[in-house]
Formats: sequence, structure tokens, C-alpha cells
Amino acid sequence: MEKKTFKVNGMKCPHCKANVENALKTVNGVNEAVADLGNGSVTVDFDPTLTDETKLKEAVDGSGRYELCL
Repeated sequence: MEKKTFKVNGMKCPHCKANVENALKTVNGVNEAVADLGNGSVTVDFDPTLTDETKLKEAVDGSGRYELCL
């Protein structure tokens, strides 16, 4: 497993936080996703043999008005 923290643009409220976390949890290989509204980031624990940063970005960017910064 690999754990990385990414900046997320557009996350402004608890509902946004939940949307970002839920979008990431749907990606095959993601074990955990915890967003932090205070610093506008999300920490993702994932299996790099099953997914990659591009797929994580696609999931977040496609879930609403959010952008995962790589």
C-alpha cells in the first residue's frame, strides 16, 4: 500500500469533503481516503498495483466541482 496526500481545489464544506472521499473510495485499489477541509487536501491509502494517481484524479475531477492536484 502507498499513502499520499494531494491538494484538492473546490472543497468548501462537509458535503464537499464527503463527496471527495466517496469518489476516491469507489476506485478499485483505494483502501482509505480522508479529506481535510482545513488545508484543502485529501490523504489516500491505495494499492499502486491496482490504481494510480491519474485514476484518483479522474475520480475526484469527475465527482463535481473539485480538482485533485497532482
